[in-house]
Amino acid sequence: MFRFALGFAAAAVLGGCASLPEAGPPLPGGFELSGRVAVRHGKDAASGRIFWRHSNDADELLITSPIGQGIARINRERDQFRLVTGDRREYRAADAESLTEQALGWRLPLAGLSDWVRARASPGRPAEMRGEPGRGLELRQDGWHVAYEEFREGKPFRMRLTREEVEITLIVDQWTN
Repeated sequence: MFRFALGFAAAAVLGGCASLPEAGPPLPGGFELSGRVAVRHGKDAASGRIFWRHSNDADELLITSPIGQGIARINRERDQFRLVTGDRREYRAADAESLTEQALGWRLPLAGLSDWVRARASPGRPAEMRGEPGRGLELRQDGWHVAYEEFREGKPFRMRLTREEVEITLIVDQWTN
C-alpha cells in the first residue's frame, strides 16, 4: 500500500526530532519498554524505534524513525485514543486499530498488545496458546498470531505478530516494570 510507505516516510521527514518521555514512577499494572519495530504491509515495509509506557488506564506510545525523528505518538486515556503524526496531524478514534489504520495505513493491535508483550493472552477473549517460553511459544488471539522468538530473564524480547497482510516484528531493548 503506497499510502503506508508514504505516510511512514513523510512523517519521518516532516517530524523533526522527537524526545522520548522521561521514565516515571512504577506504573500500577503497567510497564515501560523501548525497542525496535519493523512493519510490513503487503509489499511495503518500514522500521523504527518504539517507546511505550503502559498502565491500566493509559498508554503513551512513541514511534520514531531509526534516527529518532517522530513518526507518531499514540495516547490512550481509558477508552479514548489519539494519534499525532510527526507533521502534527491529529486523529481520534474509539480504538487503536482503526486509528492506526486511518493514520498510518496498518493496524496496531493495542487492545491485546499490552498482554501479548508479556507473553499472555488478553483476558475475556478467546485465545489459543501453545509451547512454552524459549520453546516455540505461540499465541493466537483476535485474528493475530504472535510468535515469541526470544526470551531473556523470563520476558519476551523478540516477537513477530502477523495478521492477513501485516507483519510486525518487535525487538525489546529495555523493560521497566
